[in-house]
Amino acid sequence: MPEHILFSIEQNVARITLNRSQVFNSMHHAMRQELLDALRICNGDQEVRAVYLTGTGKAFCAGEDLQEVVDPEGPSLNEIISTGYNPIVSSIRALEKPVVCAVNGVAAGAGANIALACDITVASESASFTQAFSKIGLIPDSGGTWTLPRLVGLQRATALMMLSDKITATEAAAMGMIWKVFPDATFAEDSFALAARLAKMPTKGLGLTKRALNRTFTNDFSGQLGIEDQLQTLAGETYDYKEGVAAFLEKRKPEFKGE
Repeated sequence: MPEHILFSIEQNVARITLNRSQVFNSMHHAMRQELLDALRICNGDQEVRAVYLTGTGKAFCAGEDLQEVVDPEGPSLNEIISTGYNPIVSSIRALEKPVVCAVNGVAAGAGANIALACDITVASESASFTQAFSKIGLIPDSGGTWTLPRLVGLQRATALMMLSDKITATEAAAMGMIWKVFPDATFAEDSFALAARLAKMPTKGLGLTKRALNRTFTNDFSGQLGIEDQLQTLAGETYDYKEGVAAFLEKRKPEFKGE
């Protein structure tokens, strides 16, 4: 059983909750490995059709646990990144199921960039985001230098990373960093409902959409058209495509199986 995260499957949604609230869900080696293990389960379990990632307490994730960094017997920065954060964000991007990140509070450093690596990121109105790295002389990691400029543009990304300013959830939504802000009072319910809605949709089609989006920033237009052609052919072979067409023609609500 994991010690530093909570994991359950509800309504075909894998709920992953970071659970070190006493240190604002900052990550150390054991927690990173438990998160990776949970993502591997999500990838291999056909019951899981969407993933919901959130945190306990006042924070989503405050980033790296600096006690691990200063421990003379602890891992090096290179090891922390190469065996921890890089595999986490790579697993999120490679998982061909929708990943909803529900930022319930502070998202700082690697915590912010893990949130931004997810497919749809929402936040409570009291949540905040900060890159934080420059405050201790480091550079943004966990894919932040790739993800953030693509979400908000180079100028904003540069300022956010160099200044390490804390921005509100409302500001993050306004600049396109995240998708939506929910009221604190209904945040848990509203954000999970989003994941549950995705879990009832055509999972393979959503996964193929994610595969196409992963390629969009490295392809030229012609190359992306080729990817769409290839993936649309695969989507057209799924059960859910046939069910969706039949339901449309029969004027009824489709019942997708994620197959």
